[in-house]
Amino acid sequence: MADTWRIEVVVPAAAEPAFEAALDGLCDALLCFEIDTPGPRPGLWRLEGLCERAPDPARLSTAVALAARAAGIAEPPVSVERLGPRDWLAENLTSFPPLDIGRFHLRGSHVTDPPPPGRHTLIVDAATAFGSGEHPTTRGCLLALDDLARRGRSARVLDMGCGTGVLALAAAAQWRCPVLAVDNDAESVRVARHNVRRNGLAAWVRGLRSDGFRDARVRAAGPYDLILANILARPLAGMSRSAAAALAPGGRIVLSGLLATQEARVATAYRRQGLALERRYPIEEWMTLVMRRPARS
Repeated sequence: MADTWRIEVVVPAAAEPAFEAALDGLCDALLCFEIDTPGPRPGLWRLEGLCERAPDPARLSTAVALAARAAGIAEPPVSVERLGPRDWLAENLTSFPPLDIGRFHLRGSHVTDPPPPGRHTLIVDAATAFGSGEHPTTRGCLLALDDLARRGRSARVLDMGCGTGVLALAAAAQWRCPVLAVDNDAESVRVARHNVRRNGLAAWVRGLRSDGFRDARVRAAGPYDLILANILARPLAGMSRSAAAALAPGGRIVLSGLLATQEARVATAYRRQGLALERRYPIEEWMTLVMRRPARS
């Protein structure tokens, strides 16, 4: 196995898009995390790039300089660390034990034990996309889905920022209804489609690459009875108007990927669109919210 290298840089929120675009072509995988900071103003973002080869210092220096100039900031410090040889897929499988969350049983394809009866068994291999069920945000969404299943049926579902497609799979397994799984990352869409086929749900779930609601096909498939959005606080708040417009009267949106300290910011953005908070799912420092659009009178 070849060595793995990590590039890390922290930048202001306004500069994150420029640095994401600059580093994307230098890395085999790029992760972007919002760093929670006190106060109403946007804080900092940490970008972490993983490379199978040592990054070229000249290319990296040029990319950082151009991104800083485009963002109008001073060049930030960049760390490059050699991690050594690692089999990321093998580590992922080993660290992903079967999980029971509400009525859903999640497992990787490496698990061969018989699944428990009376649950929806979902085979999910995260590999290069987010969403194996272990993270508190995914767990919160699945618990919300479990509660919503007790209240009735959803006829049309959107999984926005689908990652592995785990939430789309859960909704399709529960309701056998049309589910659109959307992500702006092509690799995530590929992984989601693979998981859809593996679980025999291709008749119900369609994968689509789109930057949020910009693709006309995302809007045309609505209005949705349920939108699942496990992303990050800033994009969740930013898409509040589009998401609310895509909800059917009486429809619900499950919002996750936010820290408890970011709840007020996100909930306020959706309240301004006429949605009401229905339920909260706090898990560790993370929060999942269920908000509802009023039905027509």
